[in-house]
This record gives sequence, structure tokens and C-alpha cells, in this order.
Amino acid sequence: MVAYQRQAESTAVYPGRGDIGNYTGVAYCALGLAGEAGEIANKVKKIARDHLGAVSDDHRAQLADELGDVLWYVAQLATQIGMDLDAIAAGNLAKLADRKERGVLQGSGDNR
Repeated sequence: MVAYQRQAESTAVYPGRGDIGNYTGVAYCALGLAGEAGEIANKVKKIARDHLGAVSDDHRAQLADELGDVLWYVAQLATQIGMDLDAIAAGNLAKLADRKERGVLQGSGDNR
């Protein structure tokens, strides 16, 4: 994941880029991430509405393309806050394993 993160960073052009913790850079990445996630949601909505939920090969390709854009923004946001994706992914898996062990995977709240 770090290799992807480094390559993605080499294509980044936005205000605040490279200034770790810079609000403008963080906001740009977070808003871009939200926008791309919204595009995925919109495509899924249209699959439900226009295709009765049947996901075609073309739909999967479109979703994969949007997921790539989401991944780029996730990588950039991690870079913008000075974190490596590998560390973030490992921390997330450890958190989920702990929740599973304690039987609290389902439920709500960040600190369950």
C-alpha cells in the first residue's frame, strides 16, 4: 500500500499539498474523498433504479474505476496527515480483530 501511496502522491496537484497537517490540503482531500464516494453511491442507486439491482460487467467496471478514485483520495489524505496506508490498514485490522474477539463487531460507536 505504501508503494501505491507514494506513486499517487507523485500525481497530486492541489492547494496545501505536501504541507503535513495543512488544513487546506486536508480539507481538499477529505472533500474529494466524499465526492468520489458520492459518485459510487449514485452509480449503485442507478443500478437499483434502472436495472432492478442487476450488476453487469459494465457496472462493475464503472464501480472499480470510482473505487480507484476513492483509493487515490484515501492515499492522499493519509499522506496529508503524515500517515502510511500500511500503518492505517494494520491498525484497522487490529481494531476489528479486537472487536471480533470481544463479540462487538456489530453495534454502533467508535469505542465499542
